[in-house]
Amino acid sequence: MRAQTGLLLAHTVVVQAVTFMLRPASAYQALALDVPGTWLGLLGASFAVAPLALAVPAGHAVDRYGERRVVLAGSVLLATAGLGFLLFAGSIGGLVLASMVLGTGHLCAVVAQQALVANRTPAHRYDSAFGYYTFAASIGQALGPGLIVAFGGDQPIPDTRAIFVGATVVALPLLVTSALLRPSGHHHRTDGERPVGGVRDLLRQPGLRRALLVSCVVLAAVDVTLVYLPALGMERGIAAGSIGVLLALRAVASMVSRLLLGRLVAAFGRRTLLVGTVALSAVGLGLLLPPLPSWAMAVVVVVAGLGLGAGQPLTMSFLAEAAPPGSRGRAMSLRLTGNRLGQVLIPSVAGLLAAGAGAAGVLAFMAAGLAGVAMAATGLPLPRRDTPAVVPTATGGPPTSG
Repeated sequence: MRAQTGLLLAHTVVVQAVTFMLRPASAYQALALDVPGTWLGLLGASFAVAPLALAVPAGHAVDRYGERRVVLAGSVLLATAGLGFLLFAGSIGGLVLASMVLGTGHLCAVVAQQALVANRTPAHRYDSAFGYYTFAASIGQALGPGLIVAFGGDQPIPDTRAIFVGATVVALPLLVTSALLRPSGHHHRTDGERPVGGVRDLLRQPGLRRALLVSCVVLAAVDVTLVYLPALGMERGIAAGSIGVLLALRAVASMVSRLLLGRLVAAFGRRTLLVGTVALSAVGLGLLLPPLPSWAMAVVVVVAGLGLGAGQPLTMSFLAEAAPPGSRGRAMSLRLTGNRLGQVLIPSVAGLLAAGAGAAGVLAFMAAGLAGVAMAATGLPLPRRDTPAVVPTATGGPPTSG
């Protein structure tokens, strides 16, 4: 079963790499077409529109038909999106349409991947499994922009046609990988256990809504940091190169916390670690408010990155345990829906604050939000450490008996 784990992680890396190639490349192509700024915003939003509408149905499809079929559908849509960008890049309408296909493919692949991790893994190894999974996703997100340079060159407006061709070629092996993935079998249970009836019933599961809230705010905090740390640097006269180094340090710190997540949970416990890491990220953002020397800013950003990196996989663990078998696809789709809403609403509020309080005010608002969800996380149920393995393997680590 180690081979299955490797296939899933490789699939995760490629899905994220293709997505993070095509999204910036589509923006570059729109700029090459000299489209107005409003259309550029529409292009960015089109990626998230389909997931908002289709996330829950995609989760239901995972629970009903199995993870492999949905992950295969997502892989086909990703390759189709690359082809769509290649064929219809001459108009903003074509770019928007291809972006919607890309967002749908990404959604299907990610929901199915996360459900597969949850359904294959015994509860006491959720944290390690989701830590490795999100670490693989981070690698893909880092590879994507690098592949843009490899395929499109390093000029201000790269050769987008070459990037679209490259992304389509990179996406094709996903079809083979998807076909080789074995489903968990939760879509045809025979042990008499009935899944939760619907989304409303699922939301009544202990701790599920709190975990959704924490996930939403933590991801929004990552987005806000990416936008307003450069804005803070501009306000204080910090060189763009220095801000780039700080953002890179934050990303590396997040990857480290994900890689070591299983050991950290074993040492501190899942709920304690989630509360602590979210609170740590709140402190990190809060400490950016007063002017700091460069070395101190680096330390603070690393602290914030360690906290922000652990939040997503830990909330996945809570959701996987809160949702009964046969309903975990819907649980993961609810998380993605909440995350997308948070990525739209919270930065919008932050933008209003920035008009009056500047970047420091936005970071203060985000630090307060993180502190609030850290308090909310104290009400999450303790994990069931005696939960046996669903199957005799643990995704994201060596085979483990139940």
